[in-house]
Amino acid sequence: MEKSRPYIILSAAISLDGKIATRMGDSKLSSKKDQIRLHKLRSKVDAILIGKNTINVDDPLLTVRYAKGKNPVRIILDSQGSISVNSKILQTCNTVPTIIVVSKKINKLNINKLQKFSVEIITSGTNSINLKSLMTHLTKRKIKTILVEGGGTINWEFIKNNLFDEIIITVAPFLIGGTDAISFVQGKGFDKILKSPRLRLNAIKRLENYLVLHYTKV
Repeated sequence: MEKSRPYIILSAAISLDGKIATRMGDSKLSSKKDQIRLHKLRSKVDAILIGKNTINVDDPLLTVRYAKGKNPVRIILDSQGSISVNSKILQTCNTVPTIIVVSKKINKLNINKLQKFSVEIITSGTNSINLKSLMTHLTKRKIKTILVEGGGTINWEFIKNNLFDEIIITVAPFLIGGTDAISFVQGKGFDKILKSPRLRLNAIKRLENYLVLHYTKV
């Protein structure tokens, strides 16, 4: 692990064809047993991170519910600060520590909106969020482990910038298909296989019809 950033785990449930959601945004791929596994993992990390698109589609709570343990700090990447005031994240920020990460292009109206809530606002980047700078800032805040729960665009940014240490994938027994369905890794992608990070398969766990694959970076 680099001292300049936290230890980062990318986590997702995917279909057999590598999708994390349908073209309509339905991402209910996990089984109850897998949810329990995920929530145990959440309870062991310092922070959990997602992008604004995941909030717009799923409106998640990002807390520990199916296992015992503490709630991690919630980190939301939202360069323009456009998160809805009715989102579960903002509606529960009084009880769960929450960080909203914005860029310098956020307008005054959205800044004023966020300042009405009990959230910490971090500015990182000019037109978009600078992940490397953000990771350095989070390290200074003593956040040592981050669980990234996507979606696909966020996963690509972390992979592209080589900002991850583990990948934990649950392969669900579904086939989604569709060019507009959301893949585990979106974005531009690598043009050559050689540019892809090298990964080592460390563990395989079967949960009934599901497989949990645990990879670490070589």
